[in-house]
Amino acid sequence: MAGNKEACPCGTKPRLIFPCSGASDVGEIADRAARKMTRDGAGKMYCLAGIGGRVSGIMASTAAADIILAIDGCPHDCARNTLEQAGFKGFLQLRLSDIGLVKGKSAATQERVAAVAAKGAEKLAGKRGGCCG
Repeated sequence: MAGNKEACPCGTKPRLIFPCSGASDVGEIADRAARKMTRDGAGKMYCLAGIGGRVSGIMASTAAADIILAIDGCPHDCARNTLEQAGFKGFLQLRLSDIGLVKGKSAATQERVAAVAAKGAEKLAGKRGGCCG
């Protein structure tokens, strides 16, 4: 996964989604919502661990992205902090605790996953972009 090979078939830059897939219910919701958003065409889930590990191809693809969305389950903001520490700025963030989900008290139901995916897609839709969402 390197550089411009991540562009959409129409030549536009991708919209990348980085969920914190932490070891909690809200982490599972963030992860599953990002996967749903990818299936639905809102953007493309991408590897947050690759950002933390500074994997060159993942870093380059992320730098070339049209829009980046961090999805954090809780106020620790692990996805946001990982992206910021890697030097990325100006990205969008969706924090599940801001929309009423509570770590340890929010089972990963289909309804919650769908609601978070819809909220993430709404955030991405408010920004410019091409065929990737």
